[in-house]
Amino acid sequence: MNIDFLSAKLDIFISFMNSGGLAMWILFVLNLLLWFGLGQRRLILRRGTNHNIRRLVEKHVREEGRKPRGILDQAIIDGLEAAAEAHQIGAKTRIFIDEALFPYFSAIKKHSILIKTIVVIAPLIGLLGTVSGMIETFDALQTSAMFSQGASISGGISKALFTTELGLVVAVPGLIIGRVLDRKEYRFAMEFDQLTNIICTKENKA
Repeated sequence: MNIDFLSAKLDIFISFMNSGGLAMWILFVLNLLLWFGLGQRRLILRRGTNHNIRRLVEKHVREEGRKPRGILDQAIIDGLEAAAEAHQIGAKTRIFIDEALFPYFSAIKKHSILIKTIVVIAPLIGLLGTVSGMIETFDALQTSAMFSQGASISGGISKALFTTELGLVVAVPGLIIGRVLDRKEYRFAMEFDQLTNIICTKENKA
């Protein structure tokens, strides 16, 4: 019974997607990629704590070996280790910390371009699908295949507009959530710079 139900639902889904042509399937794949990128980006940008940078640095100094709860904690651990290594060999602390934190600056940007690209091209692909559907509809009118059937004309136009609708359905949530995640990325970048300054100041005082 469940297999028959799922099979029926799958047939309905395939029929709906085919009604909009190739553009519908392209938008479906883009939607999967978009939510994959958003999900991965959300996991990467998990802060793990609400404490400010200075307090977190002090906690990691006091509690050596403290388990990291997010990307910020891990960056602090690597930054402190880099500062200790620079201190041992008499090198410039800031250079070592910058090298240690470089992978984190790259990590917080991960999938950002993918998300922005999909948000931009999804409505365009939807519009392209609509234009293609409208051309097919009016070609049918020209050959009189739909001339005497007003319902068929409206049905053809309705199907053509499916792709524009799906393009917006893909793009709008990606735009909103992507902007929220971009603000998190900016905050992390500022905190990494602050982290470098705090550790360097502590080393200079020491």
